[in-house]
Amino acid sequence: MAGIIESSPAHQNFSRYDIRVNIKYSVILGKDASCIHKDLVTVLRENAPSIQTVRKWVKAVSEGRDDMEDEPRPGRPVTACGDANISKVLVSLSDCRRKTCEEISTETSMSRTSVFRVLTNKLNKKKFSKWVPHLLTDEQKESRVNFSRNFLRRFQTEQNDFLGRIITGDETWVYSWDPETKRQTAEWRDFDEPRPEKVRRKQGALKVMHMIFFDMNGVILRWPLPIGTTINAQYYKKVLQDKLRPAIRKKRPGLLESGILFHHDNAPVHTARAVTDVLAGYKWELLEHPRYSPDLAPCDFHLFPKMKEHLRGQRFETEEDIIQATKVAIKNLDKCSYVTAFKDWLQRIEKCANNGGCYVE
Repeated sequence: MAGIIESSPAHQNFSRYDIRVNIKYSVILGKDASCIHKDLVTVLRENAPSIQTVRKWVKAVSEGRDDMEDEPRPGRPVTACGDANISKVLVSLSDCRRKTCEEISTETSMSRTSVFRVLTNKLNKKKFSKWVPHLLTDEQKESRVNFSRNFLRRFQTEQNDFLGRIITGDETWVYSWDPETKRQTAEWRDFDEPRPEKVRRKQGALKVMHMIFFDMNGVILRWPLPIGTTINAQYYKKVLQDKLRPAIRKKRPGLLESGILFHHDNAPVHTARAVTDVLAGYKWELLEHPRYSPDLAPCDFHLFPKMKEHLRGQRFETEEDIIQATKVAIKNLDKCSYVTAFKDWLQRIEKCANNGGCYVE
């Protein structure tokens, strides 16, 4: 599968001089500062100069400045980014990459500004962090790789017949109030406009647990649990027997004959002996699922987020309001969304098999 497109190295190889020459050329073509800045952002992305910098150079060129080099400055030459200081910063980072500029400054007797310049301009470093569901051990990564390779092997042999026989499901809470995401409230604004502010809000206290099972053709069962009901092995077993199997017989009668491949995560309720015995009795083949792997569960990475996107920002007063709104949200999902979920699942599994079992996006 095609991987995520990454920034080309060309996006990062423009010097200040290159950018200024580009600005000069654009001014000659008659472009204004705003248009030039947008062009630079398109090409250089986060490495583009600010709109204020672009305006400064547009003004200088318009007033007749021809030389795009920095003007000589009085005083001693800057040595903060010399080889000696670069080595100091590298040594400081060698034992811990989480250090702040202040901490490195204290260790190296350099100014905080000098440390920052070395890190960003000379070492081309940025500070990153990434939330993951769990810090995977080598054994857990190996389990994810084995699951992925077995899944891909089955798909290569059986193709769409394999995917077409899979039913996957899970449980999720639907709240009386779920605030919109930052992406949903984002607004298109000019580069020099202030960003809109969004207040953090908590989810509503009233909530209803839903059990949802689906395949490539859509949702087979949406079952809202009565308030106060605890999901245990016996309850889950009863849903499989009294709700899911009749729903499959009604909506996908051919699946019972062709053989169902059943998938859910490895929550204790799902892996209980009472549940596995029922699945074995129905002759439903159980697809394994590696531990701590919501990124490989179609409900978690696709269906639930898509469903809740329609519900965010709405307030529901009663349990029945939540149930009806969830029903409508699922009904409004594009039919192609379920096929997309399985295609994305296949892509994620291939990435997982190729990246040593690390989490995928």
